[in-house]
Amino acid sequence: MFGIPGKQAVTLTPAASAQIAKLMARDGHEGLRVGVKKGGCAGMEYTMDYVTEIDPHDEVVEDGEARVMIAPMAQMFLFGTEIDYQVSLLESGFKFINPNVVDACGCGESIRFAEEETPKSDIPQL
Repeated sequence: MFGIPGKQAVTLTPAASAQIAKLMARDGHEGLRVGVKKGGCAGMEYTMDYVTEIDPHDEVVEDGEARVMIAPMAQMFLFGTEIDYQVSLLESGFKFINPNVVDACGCGESIRFAEEETPKSDIPQL
């Protein structure tokens, strides 16, 4: 598990928690798995999939009746993220408020994270 011991990788707003619980009850799933993948104009995209079986490597975040699983490769990108569910006249959906994002495309579907520096080796290059 990545992050601070005793602190969940993500938090859910009451609206997100209620929507996830509603989806779980309606469809009989174990929860939603959240991750990131390469794609989009900014380089990365969030993913959300229904979960029928919890992977032992996932970080599980529970809030009331809602359950979210964080895919292992996404944990470092999502640490500190708040997941909200917003409804407007034109659209409704989950919104990620992620302090790790350094850039996003205009539509908000694609994100970019700060690039990590590659550790330098003490071995001289020949």
